[in-house]
Amino acid sequence: MPRPIEHLVTFTVDGREVTAPENSILADAALKHGGVEIPVFCYEPKIGGPVGACRMCLVEIEGIPKLQAGCSVPVKDGMVVYTNTPRVKEAQEAVLEFILVNHPLDCPVCDKGGECPLQDKSFGWGDGISRFAEPKRHFEKPLALSPLIAIDRERCILCYRCVRFSQEVSEDHQLVLQERGAHSFVATFDGHPYVAPFSGNIIELCPVGALTSQPYRFRARPWDIEQSGSICTLCPAQCNVSFTVRDDRVLRVLQRDHAGVDDGWLCDKGRFAYQAIHVDERITQPLLRDGGELRPVTWELALETAAAALGRARGRTGALAGGAATNEEGWLLQGLLRDTLGCADIDSRTGGTLPLDLHRALGAPTLQVSVPDLEYAHAVLVLGTEPVDDAPILDLRLRKGVRRHGLKLFIATSRPSALDERAAQSIRYAPGAEAAFLTALDAALTGGDVAGPAAAASADPDAIRTLAEGLRGAGEEIVVLWGERSTTGDDGAHAAEALLNVAARLGLAGREGAGLLAVPEGANGRGLREVGVLPNGAPGLADPVVAGRDAQGVAEALAAGELTAVYLLRTDPLIDLPGAATWNRALEKASTVIAHASFLTPGLAEHATVIFPAESHAEKEGTVVHPDGRLQRLRPAIGRQGETRPEWQVLAELRRALGDDLRLLTCSMVTARVFEAVPFYAGLSLDEIGAEGVRWTERPQSAAAPVAAAGPFDLPAPPAAASPNGRLRLGTFRSIWASPEVEASPALKFLHPRQRVELAPADADRLGLGHGAMVTVGSPDGSVTGVVHIRAAAPEGSVFLERAIPHHGASALEGPLVEVRPS
Repeated sequence: MPRPIEHLVTFTVDGREVTAPENSILADAALKHGGVEIPVFCYEPKIGGPVGACRMCLVEIEGIPKLQAGCSVPVKDGMVVYTNTPRVKEAQEAVLEFILVNHPLDCPVCDKGGECPLQDKSFGWGDGISRFAEPKRHFEKPLALSPLIAIDRERCILCYRCVRFSQEVSEDHQLVLQERGAHSFVATFDGHPYVAPFSGNIIELCPVGALTSQPYRFRARPWDIEQSGSICTLCPAQCNVSFTVRDDRVLRVLQRDHAGVDDGWLCDKGRFAYQAIHVDERITQPLLRDGGELRPVTWELALETAAAALGRARGRTGALAGGAATNEEGWLLQGLLRDTLGCADIDSRTGGTLPLDLHRALGAPTLQVSVPDLEYAHAVLVLGTEPVDDAPILDLRLRKGVRRHGLKLFIATSRPSALDERAAQSIRYAPGAEAAFLTALDAALTGGDVAGPAAAASADPDAIRTLAEGLRGAGEEIVVLWGERSTTGDDGAHAAEALLNVAARLGLAGREGAGLLAVPEGANGRGLREVGVLPNGAPGLADPVVAGRDAQGVAEALAAGELTAVYLLRTDPLIDLPGAATWNRALEKASTVIAHASFLTPGLAEHATVIFPAESHAEKEGTVVHPDGRLQRLRPAIGRQGETRPEWQVLAELRRALGDDLRLLTCSMVTARVFEAVPFYAGLSLDEIGAEGVRWTERPQSAAAPVAAAGPFDLPAPPAAASPNGRLRLGTFRSIWASPEVEASPALKFLHPRQRVELAPADADRLGLGHGAMVTVGSPDGSVTGVVHIRAAAPEGSVFLERAIPHHGASALEGPLVEVRPS
């Protein structure tokens, strides 16, 4: 539903007139608009409505004889509230005394000591004297609630925050309260460890020291540490984070609440993968291949060798940028290729060239929505993406919209989605058949032929017609959340045109709260496109002087000897890109492979000529662009580890060594050049971006964005999905845990995926396979082994495998059909 319209009312708190939105919660309104704090323990507006469990927030309201819970009372006009009368103070002291009856007095050794709401409330509202002399209750402690979280049940005050988060926010329903009365305690259902994508949020929600981080326990005290705000670039969600730093080491990551980006939540990858910054396996000095081995060398030798090799490969160099690269690094890289080396073969996408006009149309400011629009829309169509894997925080935002605002959720994916249970309708189609599916949906919205393209997509035509009716009848504010992978491959342009057709049929352009939101493959995928890391797009999505090859074209040109060098900025194509067999041949043939990397992958260990150490997101400075067009600023929280240098500086030094000196001395100078190069960033400054970022699509300068036709287009008949014919269609997915940072982090390593082969029950029965069986999945170019996972909702005729893992990844296979057989 649309955002509620606020009606302001005036009420009085302790003799002070306060103006606040009508029906807002008294505890919130008094603090936010009147500066009066009403103490709470159980209430947390991010979780949802009040439960009134702790009774710490009791206040006196004129006209009501009994004390009322300030967390449960909606504000009304003319209301008179007292928070400091003797009656209120007596009640608050009694509640605190009751809470402390069984709470251990172990503040000096408690991880929460010094930043504990219970300490603060006891000091501010407690009596300071305890009359309780009897023995306190005891539990075994600490217990491992999971490998990441420890629980001390003696400290628990039964505020319900953690249980409510599990049941009402993440909706994993793993945490429960067991027993009754004074014997109640928090536990997991059936005693299983609490392993979930968002489990770490309960550590921050806990108002006492009952839930603590296993990696952080006993590592620091609040007076030993500093907090440094920045952005997590481990996925496209780009959550705002605060690094806890002691002695130039990151010891913890906390959320930095941003309602327009993350809603105050973090996934466990963003919360715990900081450990990868300080592991011994990390590359922290330049490496140079010498005698077939990569050996540590000085920066001078590494830069000299790289510059000489690039100089010999002028006009014959390709480059790829991974999603973790900043705008500044991407801009310098495309300049190194185009301006310094005279090459145009550069890419940041994973699968094929999309015509530049389609990039422009899909990114048009009039079609862009913000992250909060997902929550308040009448309907959201999730197309070709799994939010919990691709941008986890968006999964929580969609669940919140369904739960609180009546959002109508539609899912259209080839693989079963974690959101299916919350959706009004879920539709499956063949892997890679987004073009055919969108063509069918476009036909359904216009009354055309649905059966033909639906058959090509291996989808149910009646379900597509129902989806079209549901979208048309949902309301005006409709959002399409689509995965960038939908527009990759040979049919990418067809899929993009069909998507624009759907947007045109639904009238999304220029309508507030309606439009498109793309989920890119990499964290800064949108920013890299906008600064010119495309084979057919210059900075600002302008036409380049010469168009170049895309990622697949670079691989083929290297294998054919047409290119002799390749520059890999924070990416390993053998892991991150499809067509591993082609890339393996390409890297073997290349005379020079220069890479920026934090960890030595098998592919880089075998093929790299020079490796420059890459910065972690806690060390990096620069800017990135959120999928909704918000420019955000990265700030370094710690010094760079070992001999690591800023990556923008490495690129600038290479350009200078090759005779192209831009005289860039600081990162802010590079940022200024980026803002000058991209017309729709014009006038931006780091001060304007600040701590919360700026959506360039909402600035007047967005009018400088290049305009392109947005449809409707005449769509040809889509190619039909491959018929299984005894084999299975190949679909791939990237797990939230498939990243080198997860693999390198001691606390998260247990979550790093191994290959799993997802099958429908009917296919498993036909092949004689059971859940957990070892199988080999083969295609003409290679094979991988994995463990069978039978999923009841998986579509028959398709098999889904993990990609972006270093061993037995799906990129080793060439579809569309593969054979599955017992190992």
